[in-house]
Amino acid sequence: MNGKTRSWWGWGNVEDAVTGAERAELTRRTAELLPEADLTVHSAPPVESFDVAPSRISPPPSLAGLASHDVRDRLAHGHGQAFRDVVRALLGRLPHVPDLVMRPTSEAEVVRVLEWCDGVGAAVVPFGGGTSVVGGVEARTGAEYAGVVSLDLGSLDRVLEVDGTSRAALVQAGVLGPHLEEQLRPHGYTLRFFPQSFEFSTLGGWLATRAGGHFATRLTHIDDLTESLRVVTPAGVVESRRLPGSGAGPSPDRMFLGSEGTLGVVTQAWVRLQDRPRWRAGASVSFEDHEAGVRAVRALAQSGLDPANCRLLDPTEAFINAGSPTAVLVLGFESADHPVTAWMERALELCRDHGGTLPEPPRHTDTADAAARTSAADTWRSAFLRMPYQRDALAAQGMIVETFETACTWDRFAGLRAAVDAAARDAMRRVGATGVVTCRFTHVYPDGPAPYFGVYAAGTWGRTVEQWDEIKQAVSEALIAHGATITHHHAVGRDHRPWYDRQRPDLFAAALRAGKAVLDPSGILNPGVVIDPLR
Repeated sequence: MNGKTRSWWGWGNVEDAVTGAERAELTRRTAELLPEADLTVHSAPPVESFDVAPSRISPPPSLAGLASHDVRDRLAHGHGQAFRDVVRALLGRLPHVPDLVMRPTSEAEVVRVLEWCDGVGAAVVPFGGGTSVVGGVEARTGAEYAGVVSLDLGSLDRVLEVDGTSRAALVQAGVLGPHLEEQLRPHGYTLRFFPQSFEFSTLGGWLATRAGGHFATRLTHIDDLTESLRVVTPAGVVESRRLPGSGAGPSPDRMFLGSEGTLGVVTQAWVRLQDRPRWRAGASVSFEDHEAGVRAVRALAQSGLDPANCRLLDPTEAFINAGSPTAVLVLGFESADHPVTAWMERALELCRDHGGTLPEPPRHTDTADAAARTSAADTWRSAFLRMPYQRDALAAQGMIVETFETACTWDRFAGLRAAVDAAARDAMRRVGATGVVTCRFTHVYPDGPAPYFGVYAAGTWGRTVEQWDEIKQAVSEALIAHGATITHHHAVGRDHRPWYDRQRPDLFAAALRAGKAVLDPSGILNPGVVIDPLR
C-alpha cells in the first residue's frame, strides 16, 4: 500500500527500522541506563539458512491459485510480533512454520478453504496482520494434523457499504487500519480505533482478539464499536442482526468477539463510526508523587468527563520515553460536536487538587486535522510509535525489552503494582539480568485502571528468550494471584493459556468447548488457542 517492504522477522517495514543516528542514540541511552549491558548488534540470518521442511500438503487445483509454498512467506506467517518471536527469528529458531499460506479473495473462497482443510485434516490458523504478541498466529499444532494452513485474509480489505443514517459501515475483515480510514474519510467518518499496531493490524484481528483502541475511557474496546458480525465456521455461516442493542438472550457477537479464530473466521462486520473530531484539547500534567497521579486519574475516571486520552506514565516510563523526571499524565479531549475547553478546565482542576502541575499551558484546536498536543505529549507519542522498532533494535543487541498489560479494580492497584514489580525484579535476579520495570495506564474505568508494564533488562545473547520466559511466568503469576486479568487487550493466544485457564470459571470453559464442538467438530481452527484442541 505504501510502497514499503514488510519485515519477515521483525516489526513493520524494513525501511523504517532503527539505523544510523537513531540506533547510536538508542544505544547511548541504554548504556547510560544499564551500564553493564553488552550491546553488540546481531543481524537477522538469511532466509535460506532456515531449515524449513517441505510442505506436507498440497491444495487441489481449484484452490492452487490461492496458495503459497514460498519459504519467506511461510516464515513470515510462522510467528507473531512478541519479543520472543523476534529473538527466535534473529537466532534462526522458528520451529512452527505453516505448510501453506492461503489468501482467499472472497468469503466463498474462505468457505472452500475450510472445507478442504476439514476434509484432509489440516489445521487452519487465521492470519490478519500478524501482530499477535501472545502466540496467536503461531502454528504450534500436534502431529495429529496433516498440515497447517495460515489463512491470510489480507485480500478482503474493502468497505462494502456506509450507512450514513445509522452512522455505521459494513467492512471486510482483512482491511488494515490505515486503508480502513482512507476509505471512510471521503464519507466524513472515522472508526477512531487506533491501537499501537494500527498500521499493521486488521479489523478482523481486532475483533478476534477484543483489541483495545484509541479511547482511554468509554469506547475502549472494539466490542463497543461492533454492530454485527459475519463469521464462517466449518459447520456453516453465522451472521448476527444489526442492532444498536438487544436484551434477547446471550449475544452471538459476544461469542465470537475474542474467540481468536477458534470458533470461526470473521469475514466482515458492521462497525459503528464516529464523526471526525474537530475540537481537541491536550495537556501534560506532572506529578512529583506517582501515587498522587494515580489518585488524580481515578478522580478523572469517576468524574464522567470521559477524556479521550488519559495515560499516566510512572517516573521511569516518563524518563525513558518523554525525558521527564516526574510522573506525567498525558490528557486529551476531543469532539466533533462542540468545543471541549470546559471539560479540559475541569479535568485540570481535578489534577491540581491532587498536586498536579502544568509545565506548559494546555493546547486547543478547532480544525479537524490539527493536533492539540504539548511538547511532552508529542515526545511521548513519537516514542510510542517508534517503540516496536526500537524494541527490535534492542532485542538484536541482547536486551530484554517487552511489555505486558492487565486490568484491576482501583482498590487492588497498589498491591498489584508492588507484587508485579517484586516478581519481575526477583525473576531478573534469578536469570542474571539487570533491569527496570515501568508502568503506565493505557485505559481507565470508573472501577479500575488498565496498567501496562514494561521490562527493560540487560540479557545474555542467545538466552534472552529463556530469560524473558521466566520473567513472564513470574509476573503472570503475580497478576492472577492479585485479582487482575491475564490480559486487558492483548488476547490469550497460546502464551497466556495457563493463566487464562485459571481466570475463567471451569463450567464456562466446558460450555466453550461444547460450542467449539458444534461449530468446528473436527477441531481444525487454531488448535490450542483459548481452549484445548478437540483431537
